[in-house]
Amino acid sequence: MNRTILLKDLLKKDYKETWDLQSEILQGIVDVKIQNRRNNSQKSTDNHFLFVEHPHVYTLGKSGDMSNLLLNENQLEEKGATFYKINRGGDITYHGPGQIVGYPILDLENFFTDIHKYLRLLEETIILTIAEYGLKGTRSEGETGVWLDVGTPFARKICAMGIRSSRWVTMHGFALNANVNLGYFDNIIPCGIRGKAVTSMEAELGKKVDIEEVKSKILKHFKVLFEVEDFITEV
Repeated sequence: MNRTILLKDLLKKDYKETWDLQSEILQGIVDVKIQNRRNNSQKSTDNHFLFVEHPHVYTLGKSGDMSNLLLNENQLEEKGATFYKINRGGDITYHGPGQIVGYPILDLENFFTDIHKYLRLLEETIILTIAEYGLKGTRSEGETGVWLDVGTPFARKICAMGIRSSRWVTMHGFALNANVNLGYFDNIIPCGIRGKAVTSMEAELGKKVDIEEVKSKILKHFKVLFEVEDFITEV
């Protein structure tokens, strides 16, 4: 089992271009797995982890409801935002500047074949990361992602998650609100959940966080939780 992960920071990149890149990487891994089964061979499969920051964009998961987008085409254009209906789970979410988006494209057969466990470990990665800043992240039953003050009238989401998997290969991932403009969330019913707020590390701490520092902490916890052998940085 290959537990090395190829790490690439795409910096600022268009959502559709990144989605296409993820799909291409996933298909390449799936193709190796298909050939292995056909030829009774054991060629190892790669694992990837992409960091990215997207321009303003709203994305709707395959089971999502269009009515959770509160803007029409003209209003989207006025806000400099785009919209895509995509193939991950979950409902609607926003990506934009100041948000840390992570896309692990893993062959889970290199780690464990359990999607529920995969999502819980992704959540735990973020919970442990924000704990280093004094923020107590928790899970909300039945609602994937990381929240603050669950069970109170002040519950608010700090990290959204949505994934897709094919033949145990994952794509899409998490979006941690670091220094993001929360006003853009006013244009949607985030994740299709009414009456719950969205927050960011900046809003909670009263100051901007160092994005690169947060990314390094995410990788540190991800490495331990997923028992990663090594991250190899791709340029």
